Amino acid sequence: MISVNITIIGTGYVGLVTGVCFSEMGNKVYCVDIDEKKIGNLKKGILPIYEPGLEELLRHNYEQNNIIFTTDLKEGLDNTDICFIAVGTPLGDDGSANLEFVYTVSRQIGQNMAHDMIVVDKSTVPVGTAQQVKENIQKELNKREVNYKIDVISNPEFLKEGHAIQDFMSPDRVIIGSDNPEVTEVMNTLYEPFTMKNQRLISMDIRSAEMTKYAANSMLATRISFINEIANICDQTGADINQVRKGIGSDTRIGYSFLYPGCGYGGSCFPKDVNALIKTAKDNGYNPELLKSVDNVNNNQKYYLIKKIIDVLGEDLSNYTFTVWGLSFKPETDDMREAPSIIIINELIKHGAKIQAYDPQSMKIAKKYYFKDIKEITYFNNKYDALKDSNAIILITEWKEFRSPDFRMIKNSLKTNLIFDGRNQYDKKALKNLDIEYYSIGN
Repeated sequence: MISVNITIIGTGYVGLVTGVCFSEMGNKVYCVDIDEKKIGNLKKGILPIYEPGLEELLRHNYEQNNIIFTTDLKEGLDNTDICFIAVGTPLGDDGSANLEFVYTVSRQIGQNMAHDMIVVDKSTVPVGTAQQVKENIQKELNKREVNYKIDVISNPEFLKEGHAIQDFMSPDRVIIGSDNPEVTEVMNTLYEPFTMKNQRLISMDIRSAEMTKYAANSMLATRISFINEIANICDQTGADINQVRKGIGSDTRIGYSFLYPGCGYGGSCFPKDVNALIKTAKDNGYNPELLKSVDNVNNNQKYYLIKKIIDVLGEDLSNYTFTVWGLSFKPETDDMREAPSIIIINELIKHGAKIQAYDPQSMKIAKKYYFKDIKEITYFNNKYDALKDSNAIILITEWKEFRSPDFRMIKNSLKTNLIFDGRNQYDKKALKNLDIEYYSIGN
């Protein structure tokens, strides 16, 4: 195994985790970002995101000088032979991935590189992006009248927020999309410390690698929308989704992963990637009926719990205060992008309700960005403190600390004993024995 010097452009979720994990294996990593404040904070050990285990690894490798944070792209490129592009690709107005940042960075690479280089698309990008990135770099090299060899490859990330360190350190697979066997071998060497126990590096052509990322996320999103639709049907027929899930998940062809009903998926990946793949399909003359249905089911699912609350309590909620447990789109992250909580809380407020919210990590972001200046929301630093003077609990995010709460304390704290469970976590019969009214999805 050989130590390699690497540049990572972009210190968001993917770029930061990638840079820190590569540095942990002894590589020299230059993390580059145009945000001077972010870079300054990273040098102090202040992270822009919450990810379990990331802060400790970052501090250790920064102290060991394995990782350098800089706003100077040329500094990184001059000292490395491999450059990862890990900038954001947000959802565009037309549903496509917005590649503005990727293309800007590609031109900057061409303007600053001073030797042969491997450029790696780590950002989630549509099929054909690597080719355009290479053309952008080559145009800048031509303007400078220099002749450096450039290889642009695809190496999509498959990190789960909340488990990203483990996913990077012990990956299910590492996909390398390249048309140059020598470059593939370089990447194999770079990833060897992460794949030495199991040969999990899969090489393929560039376009297939780009498609694989979208296909993987769309498949997982499909499973979530499927089980949510089955749960909604269970609601109408009197079947129990928890029993149904056990029945179908025990089939080894199906399994249990991503078959948990809830309020819909969110985050920075699934909603964006499903829509981007829909756009890609349409642009290439294909109408993706299944993917469109997956997206529609998910959008509707975020309103399903609201409909259930209104069915029970009526349209006018002005006399009700709700305790909301969980704001992030999933546990073990502070990410609220496309989180069901945003729609649920805003809809409750539209109907006159007041909100008492608690989340282990997301409240600062919620106050600053998603619910800024909304007076109907009060935030609490403890899940039980948020129960005072409340009528009902709404569970939205399945953090571990919500799995086995003190239901007797809940009963004694709430003005009316109501729980609306958006994650199907609790035992309906046990709560009934405590005279707590319990409503969930598909149960």
